[in-house]
Amino acid sequence: MIPRAAGTDGAVVGVRRPATSTILVVDDDPKIRDLLRLYLTRDGYRVLEVEDGPGALDMAREQRCDLVLLDVMLPGMDGLEICRRLREEATTPILLLTARSGDSDKVVGLDLGADDYVVKPFSPRELMARIRAQLRRHRQPADREPILSADGLVIDPGAMRVELDGREIEVTASEFRLLYALMSRPMRVFTRDELISAMHGDDDPGIIDRTIDVHLGRLRHKLGDPASRPRFIGTVRSIGYRFLAAVTNRQANPR
Repeated sequence: MIPRAAGTDGAVVGVRRPATSTILVVDDDPKIRDLLRLYLTRDGYRVLEVEDGPGALDMAREQRCDLVLLDVMLPGMDGLEICRRLREEATTPILLLTARSGDSDKVVGLDLGADDYVVKPFSPRELMARIRAQLRRHRQPADREPILSADGLVIDPGAMRVELDGREIEVTASEFRLLYALMSRPMRVFTRDELISAMHGDDDPGIIDRTIDVHLGRLRHKLGDPASRPRFIGTVRSIGYRFLAAVTNRQANPR
């Protein structure tokens, strides 16, 4: 199967803006791919399509993708394994499509590095809102936001970069936003609802508290910051989380 790209210069009508982002759609159902391509191209995105796991990995390596829309139930190599492999290689946002309404696929997917999920059958309006939210979240923050540092940990919003003891730490956009929110107000206790807002804003209905726990668990692992002996991120039982170290900030150099 040869992957194909759908742009906004074809027969699709109703395009509201020029294509600025490339979405990789991974689904073995051609009807679902056709539907997703319709909505994505109508919103001005360039679409790449593949129907299986190996094709998804090859395409992600060959093309610059701004977001991966990934079905969980794929033949052979399932979407969760693809998610794990993609996350080992890049921080591109991954949005899972799952046919199961329970939390199992969602939590496992988040553990493996997915940024969000949508349950089938999905609302196209909700799906597009989540895609837009992920793309906004993954873009570089404004330069006016200060660089924060604490006990060897440095987070630079202008460069979307996290360093620990002089070594760069690869984090997802969601992990970056959570860490920046916590560091911006050290020792302040953030509830999970407040962290959901920091990570998603007002356009992600239905997110569960467990999502925050999973993202912060992965972030702690990357920082070598165990919950039992935290250096940076402390748990406040039954309430939420807080950043434990003193933080200094400085303005980034103008560009």
